[in-house]
Amino acid sequence: MILGYVQYGSGANEKLVSKVLKERRNEVFICTKFGVIRGPNGEFEGVRGDREYVRQACEKSLERLGVDYIDLYYQICVDVNTPIEETVSAMGELVKEGKVEYLGLSECSAETLRRAYKIEYGLWTLDIEQNGIMDACRKYKSLDDFDPTDIRRHKPRFMGDNFKKNWEIVEKINEFAAKKSVTPSQVCLAWVLAQENVGAANVQLSPEELFEIRKIIDSFEVIGTRYPEERLALLNL
Repeated sequence: MILGYVQYGSGANEKLVSKVLKERRNEVFICTKFGVIRGPNGEFEGVRGDREYVRQACEKSLERLGVDYIDLYYQICVDVNTPIEETVSAMGELVKEGKVEYLGLSECSAETLRRAYKIEYGLWTLDIEQNGIMDACRKYKSLDDFDPTDIRRHKPRFMGDNFKKNWEIVEKINEFAAKKSVTPSQVCLAWVLAQENVGAANVQLSPEELFEIRKIIDSFEVIGTRYPEERLALLNL
């Protein structure tokens, strides 16, 4: 699977990937996203999900990637100023035209998810269990978590004293992983996969082990919000 996004290097990410796709398009599953608008210097300018932009972003991604269709196309952040029906309808048109195979939404509410789907889920972020999104995901049998690294290291929960406190969870997961002779990342991925999604892959977790991991994360409070307050106000959660 190859993940691209116009925001990564102002489109340079997709152009770089295109060099590989020329010879091996049928061997890869391409995911790319749209939604966040950046200025000429990379500054955040807002979120768009209107029909015109959805199509425009897709066409530009196809051009940069050098392909005639995208396997998975999804909005990285719901535009609260555009009805989700308009956004999803525009994405659906791209599917009908053969430019997109599958579509989805990221950072949406449970109500929005009933019309589409996509949201983060991992040991660090269990919000979707409290706000109804996980139940909706189970109903539609679709859930996609995303990598919380890269620029997210600048988010409140990964900075200063918050990071030191949250690291205690990591240490407990490290101990658990050592008992199974696997890596901590494998434990986290296996835990996510075991949540009624597609089933654990190579690392199998027994019910007792899943309960043990749950006890670890429930015994700590993750300190710090996922985004700064001004960014949280933009989310449809």
